[in-house]
Amino acid sequence: MPEPLDTWQRTVKGVFDKIFAAALIVIFSPLLLGIALIIKLQSAGPILFQQARYGLNKGVFRIYKFRSMRDTGTRNTSFLQTERDDPRTTRIGKFIRQASLDELPQLLNVLQGNMSLIGPRPHPLPLDDEYEKLIDGYSSRYRVKPGITGWAQVNGHRGAVDGVASMRSRVEHDRYYIENWSLMLDLKILLMTLRNGFFHKNAY
Repeated sequence: MPEPLDTWQRTVKGVFDKIFAAALIVIFSPLLLGIALIIKLQSAGPILFQQARYGLNKGVFRIYKFRSMRDTGTRNTSFLQTERDDPRTTRIGKFIRQASLDELPQLLNVLQGNMSLIGPRPHPLPLDDEYEKLIDGYSSRYRVKPGITGWAQVNGHRGAVDGVASMRSRVEHDRYYIENWSLMLDLKILLMTLRNGFFHKNAY
């Protein structure tokens, strides 16, 4: 399968990612520090939650999120999707999940080079493994770096996956993005994300 982006396009996208990620970290630094402090004061455990995800060419990396649930002392030995009013969620965790602020540490993933600002959202490994068997073309998502936000998300596909039809629609949006990538499309998605705000009824 040919690469969806040529060398020049990958370079442009990489520079775009690094510049905007660094700028957003500076802009959001008071918010990032404030959330980190509240998490530390409100419940025992690490500030950041880390979990293995598939990235470019299905390479595995560690994704960063602000911890939104009580720390059980285990480290991702199993996977259970978050439910609405999930009792595992802390008070600050519920808010930052609803506002999608728990995703902000992924700006560090972008600076590390294992994520992009814009791209298919990475799912927990068991979810990917399950749906790759059920949906044709699912593995095409690994042809580009995963993103903090993407074409599927700005078109309403956020929150927990509730079945094959839901995931298939996300994959179709991801494939459209990959096959039609341009810097202008990345800018459009970034602006749509900022314009629509962080809160969404499916984020919990």
